[in-house]
Amino acid sequence: MAFAQKKVVKSAEKNFKKGDLEIALTEVEGATSDPETMEDPATYLLKAQIQTKMFDLDEDFAASTVEKGRQAFGTFTKTLEMVGNDANSKIGKEIYKEDLPGMPENLKPYSLMALKGSAFNKAITTYEEDDFEMAYQFFALASDIDPKDTTLNFNAGFLANDLGKTEEAKMYFNRLLEIDGYDKLNTYYFLIQIASGVDQDPEAAYEIVNKARKDYADDKTLAEFEIQLLLQLNKMDEAMASIEEALKSDPNNAGILLRYGYLKEQSGDIDGALVQYRKSVEADPEFYEGNYYTGAIYLDRARAILADVNNLSDDEWEKKSESMAKEADGLYKEAIPYFTKASELKPENTDIMEILFQIHSRLKNTADAENYNQKLTALLGENWMERER
Repeated sequence: MAFAQKKVVKSAEKNFKKGDLEIALTEVEGATSDPETMEDPATYLLKAQIQTKMFDLDEDFAASTVEKGRQAFGTFTKTLEMVGNDANSKIGKEIYKEDLPGMPENLKPYSLMALKGSAFNKAITTYEEDDFEMAYQFFALASDIDPKDTTLNFNAGFLANDLGKTEEAKMYFNRLLEIDGYDKLNTYYFLIQIASGVDQDPEAAYEIVNKARKDYADDKTLAEFEIQLLLQLNKMDEAMASIEEALKSDPNNAGILLRYGYLKEQSGDIDGALVQYRKSVEADPEFYEGNYYTGAIYLDRARAILADVNNLSDDEWEKKSESMAKEADGLYKEAIPYFTKASELKPENTDIMEILFQIHSRLKNTADAENYNQKLTALLGENWMERER
C-alpha cells in the first residue's frame, strides 16, 4: 500500500513537470489524504508547487485566481508546520527557494517566493489596468506571504484605504510600524486620518500622533495634527502649549496661527485672536479660513457696537451715538478686504456674498452693494432676501 501511494506521488510529480496540472493535483490530493503518505511533508510541498504553478498560469485575474494563490499559500504554511517551521531544513529551503528571473521552465522552483513574485506581478498588471479591487487582492496575498516586505504592505494598505476597506488598511499599515528601519511617516499620516476621519475616534488618532512624534519630533504636519486633535478633545491648555511650541520652529505656519487665534478667542482674548488671525493671512494671503475669521472678528465687533447704540438712553444717545456709529463703520470697512478675498477664494459661497452686500449697503457703497445683489440673484433667485435662513 505504501509503495502504491509513493507511485501516485511520483506520478503526480511527473505530471506536474509535464504540465498536466489538474491530473497532478488530483493525484497529490489523493496522496495527502492517504494514511501512508499524508504525514510526509514532501507530499504537501509538491501539492503547494502544483497549486503555485496553476496560480502562475491563470490569466483570468479574478477572485478565483486569488483563491488559487491563497490555497497554495495555505499548503506551503502547512508544509512548513510539518517540519517545525524550520526554514533551514531540507523542505524549508525548498519552500523559500528563490525564483530568479529568466530561469528555464524545468528549473523553476514554484516555491513560496515564486508565489509571492507571481502575486506581485498580477497586482502590477491589474493596477495598470485600473482594476484596483483585484490589484488590492493580489498585493494583499503577496504581503501576507511576506509580512516584512514594506512595498507590498504599503501598496496593500494604500489600496485598501482607497477602496474603503478600513480595517484591512489598518492591518497593513500597522504591520509597517513593526518593521525596523522603515520610514513610517506616511504610514502614520494614513493611520491618523483613518482614526480621526473614518473611525471618528479623535482619542485613538491622538494616541497615534503621540507615538509618531516620538519618532518624528520635528515634523510640522504631525504638530498640526496634534493641535487639531487637542482642540477636538477640548484639551485647551495642552493645545495652547503645543501651538506655542510649534510656532517656535514654524512661526509663519498659517494653519497653526489660525488655531492659536481660535484658542485665544475661546479664552475671551478677542484682541489676541484678531492679531493671530491677521498674522495667518499675512503668512498666506490665499488662506480662506484666515481671511474669513479675521473678517468675522471685525464684523462681530461692529455689530456689538451697534447693539450697544440701540440700548443707549436718550441722554447717552445724543452724546455717543454718532461716534459709536462711526466706530462701527470703521470696523465694517476693516472687514471688507478680508471677506472680499474669502469670497474670491470660494466664489459660490452665498453667505459671504450676503455679508458683503449688507456691509456695502450699510456704508452706502451703492455700486458694490448692487454688484453682490446681482450675484446673489443669479445664484439664489430674485427673492433671495426673503428666503429663510
